[in-house]
Amino acid sequence: MTYRAQTVASCWLAASLLLTGCIKEPYDPAPTPPGGTAIDDDNLLTMGNPSGATADVGQPTNYLLVKPQYALSYHRDRGIPNWVSWRIAASWLGSADRQDDFRADNTLPAGWYQVQGSSYSGSGFDRGHNCPSADRTSSVADNSATFLMTNMIPQAPNNNQQTWADLENYCRTLVRAGNELYVIMGSYGKGGTGSNGLVTTLDNGRVTVPKRVWKVIVVLPVGNNDAARVSASTRLIAVDTPNDNGLSRAWGQYRTSVDAIEAATGLDLLSAVPPAAQAAVEAKVDAGPVN
Repeated sequence: MTYRAQTVASCWLAASLLLTGCIKEPYDPAPTPPGGTAIDDDNLLTMGNPSGATADVGQPTNYLLVKPQYALSYHRDRGIPNWVSWRIAASWLGSADRQDDFRADNTLPAGWYQVQGSSYSGSGFDRGHNCPSADRTSSVADNSATFLMTNMIPQAPNNNQQTWADLENYCRTLVRAGNELYVIMGSYGKGGTGSNGLVTTLDNGRVTVPKRVWKVIVVLPVGNNDAARVSASTRLIAVDTPNDNGLSRAWGQYRTSVDAIEAATGLDLLSAVPPAAQAAVEAKVDAGPVN
């Protein structure tokens, strides 16, 4: 299906900018990545806006936030994102240190509760990144942006530090091998099992602990017109894991299809990809290497 965006007002590079979208691309021109060289497809929503999120305070369960480093749909009532979308390319990977400056996102609309860096304390769950810290190491500012709490979910420690960490490392290996990746990550359901057992909410009910955590990764050789060149042969990795401290470290066993994730979440992933290619890649389950 073709993505038709509504008019959105988003915070972009610390300036207020009116964004008007019609078909596929939610904003134009594409941002300039670290290093200052414009890349045609360094657009955080090149593959589509999975939920049609907009920066409309009247849509608090599907509110669009666009950072220079990633874009997301925020669910005010769950206190976590529905999904986060970003691109990994060589230009985003550098030598900046991990900042560990977990903090509230003060760009949320006035009056909305801001989840704090301490909101998960003592819960048995990690402050689990959606867009990983290690995917944004070209500058201190880019790395720091990944520690906003709007980019976090309560994630079982072994899920975060082992299973997902291994998948994230593999993604960066693919980038260093000459690819660029478009990644969408999200979660759904309620109730996860952390180091203290099953928990449904944190922070006096203001943060929902998701039951499942998923990720979709589109792997392309470096090039341009990225959504248009996705084909039936494009490698697409879709993973859906339980948010459970007892899960296996081997992320490959949790591979699934995009179709299955869409059925579980109600999202329309990869909506900017040509329909025939979209149907083909969304139906298959990856069987490629895992390291």
